[in-house]
Amino acid sequence: MISHQRFALYRLQAAATAVLLLAAVILSGCGGREDSAAGSTVPGTPNVQASDVSGTGTTKEAAFKKISTVKGEIQIPVRPQRIVAEEYLGSLIALNVVPVGAPGLTLNNYYYKKALNGVADTGTYGKLSVERITGLEPDLIITGNAETYEQLSKIAPTLVIPYGTLKNAREELEYFGTLLGKETEAKSWLEDYDRRIAAAKSKVDAVLPADASFTIMESTDKSIWVYGDNFGRGGQPVYQALGRTPPAAISDELMKKQWAEISAEVLGRYAGDYIIMTANNKTAEDFRTDPVWSTLPAVKNGNLYVWPEERSWYYDPLAVLSQTEELAEWLVKTGK
Repeated sequence: MISHQRFALYRLQAAATAVLLLAAVILSGCGGREDSAAGSTVPGTPNVQASDVSGTGTTKEAAFKKISTVKGEIQIPVRPQRIVAEEYLGSLIALNVVPVGAPGLTLNNYYYKKALNGVADTGTYGKLSVERITGLEPDLIITGNAETYEQLSKIAPTLVIPYGTLKNAREELEYFGTLLGKETEAKSWLEDYDRRIAAAKSKVDAVLPADASFTIMESTDKSIWVYGDNFGRGGQPVYQALGRTPPAAISDELMKKQWAEISAEVLGRYAGDYIIMTANNKTAEDFRTDPVWSTLPAVKNGNLYVWPEERSWYYDPLAVLSQTEELAEWLVKTGK
């Protein structure tokens, strides 16, 4: 299993290439709009027309549909039964879909690892084992890594959804609900999600000023990072679910690029009234006694929340819901 540091590097690379891939889809989609009978050209949107295709050497009928992706138009099963998923496992589980295989790193996801008991380990995140996946005989592979498409697509229909393409929990659930014919399950799950998010937000709004600023940070031995609303570490629950905002001076920068590596010298510019900090080897007390960090109002006032990467890095709907309620509970205690 790869380290979370390597996972972060893959995330940065994926985010940097997502824009180029999406641009390619838009251009290719322009050439497909005339064929209205063939279905939608919106990336990843299932075709309204499914066809019955006989399985080779068998009498079993399998329904397929065409969807448009960053790798062009592909044909996938209408009701896939054996999914290998490198990404988006939280959404699959929320829809009561358990894959047959996933990389070791995601199998240990704090928020849904119990649901993946018995799911096969397909190898290293970002570089899955072709041999292991082939042995699982999948009928659909879902990944965020376009670089492995050629290899994986030889095994089974492979859907590439670059990191950052789906902007929030609702968009992700609705997308996979449509893709997998689980619209009813998606609607039901999102209704509960909306109710719980609204309750958490209401509690926070009751005790915190509306203009209180928030910063999503990560501190390692060598670097300090700041994040936007769609890069994990707490950005989705704080900025999207709870509707909070970063300091005005850095808001446009963060929401556009989604991440920035900064030096200790500019901490004051980036630090909001509240800081949500990812740090594996430091506690809130460590930051309070640090000569640099202790100068920040958020740290001095006890408005610093520290959690490890195993809880903060994930951004799937299950994680966002749990993170939102966790952070809301802390904020309510802090605000009283």
